[in-house]
Amino acid sequence: MSFNQIQVSLEASKSAIAQLELPHNQKFIHDLAHLLCDTFKSGNKIIIAGNGGSLCDAAHFAEELTGFFREKRKALPAIALSEPGHLSCVGNDLGFDFVFSRGVEAFGKPGDVFIGLTTSGKSLNIIHAFETAKSKQLKTVLFLGKDGGQLKGLADLELLITNFTTSDRIQEAHMTAIHVAIEIMELLLFSTIPQVELTFA
Repeated sequence: MSFNQIQVSLEASKSAIAQLELPHNQKFIHDLAHLLCDTFKSGNKIIIAGNGGSLCDAAHFAEELTGFFREKRKALPAIALSEPGHLSCVGNDLGFDFVFSRGVEAFGKPGDVFIGLTTSGKSLNIIHAFETAKSKQLKTVLFLGKDGGQLKGLADLELLITNFTTSDRIQEAHMTAIHVAIEIMELLLFSTIPQVELTFA
């Protein structure tokens, strides 16, 4: 029985990641990679937020930029809103719904990019951070799941992983999309190998 469950789980994981092959999701990855390129070339930064496993994905996303992914290159400006002192201070004094919006308020400048990860689209702290980002003229990217919640259709770029009720499968697809977008960004900005431009119908 355990081997059957392993196979079932692996098939579910493959099914979630396979959604990235849909043309509109491939276009999202393409557009995100180019947005990252444009942001860094203009001297702006990326601000990323998420809860729980998505907070870990946000930190992972940021460190692939401040460190490097595959190309040994200069550090790129990215912040994950995950610092424990900030989260506990704002959470205690103002409420957990505002832990990310205060970070965006503190660090966000016009032309920066806010990236929110929420598997439900209903996380109030991501919603408030998104609203603050829009008010400060940041570009916005959302990684969503399930039905997209209140945030569906609002961002400049959006990835929506549907047909899964559990966060883990949605997060697996989100992280794969992040890795592919960073890989493309590094190739575009730092590789000496000529790149073939992708087109979408």
